[in-house]
Amino acid sequence: MAGLLFALFAYLGFGLAAVALALFLASPLSAGLGLPIHIDASLWPAPSPWLAGVLDLGLIGLFGLQHSVMARPAFKQWMTATVPVHLQRAVYLVASSVMVAVLIALWQPLPAMVWQVQDGFNAMLVWMLYGSGWLLLVAASFMIDHFELFGLAQPFRHWRNLPPPRDEFRTSWLYRYMRHPIYTGWLVIFWATPQMTAGHLLFAIGMSAYIVVGILYEERDLIAAFGDRYRDYRRRVPALIPGLKI
Repeated sequence: MAGLLFALFAYLGFGLAAVALALFLASPLSAGLGLPIHIDASLWPAPSPWLAGVLDLGLIGLFGLQHSVMARPAFKQWMTATVPVHLQRAVYLVASSVMVAVLIALWQPLPAMVWQVQDGFNAMLVWMLYGSGWLLLVAASFMIDHFELFGLAQPFRHWRNLPPPRDEFRTSWLYRYMRHPIYTGWLVIFWATPQMTAGHLLFAIGMSAYIVVGILYEERDLIAAFGDRYRDYRRRVPALIPGLKI
């Protein structure tokens, strides 16, 4: 029961981190709400744009390192010595939530404007696109197994002494048209803003690069797990955008 409660805590904490990230990236809205910290504002601004850029790149690298390393099978195997298998996903969520908090707290704004949508109607369309990215991300998680992905199903099965599900390859709903709809949602979230500053652009480029690298590593693991079935799926279905070979 204690493991299930810990997993629920991790799940709720990750949900709060996601809300904080949504507000962090929606800088014009966050500024209008009076929030002191968002991607274009900080309580501890760096003394120069160059230092701010270096610090931001370091935060992006640290974020990618934590997510990539902890998601690899070799790390999970190493972690088994101290963390039970049914709680490993929950531990990953806690670490990810902490990393999001660190990134938000230490991010350095670079306020130079790259583009700005000033027309109210067009800006509203961009915000609708931003919101659709979050909806896509959440919906895609339910199209596979939301509670397995976010670490609740494993401790529940352990608590009820149920066997783990058979590891099978499924391509339901959006996964028939794109291999990584969750990553597509993230890309929309990173880039859809009516006010793109240099800092936001740096964040979007850095996180997009992480997604490309993450896909390469993730698909390597999927090929190791499912072999020719996944190779055929990858050959037929685009990674991120339906109808395009990307």
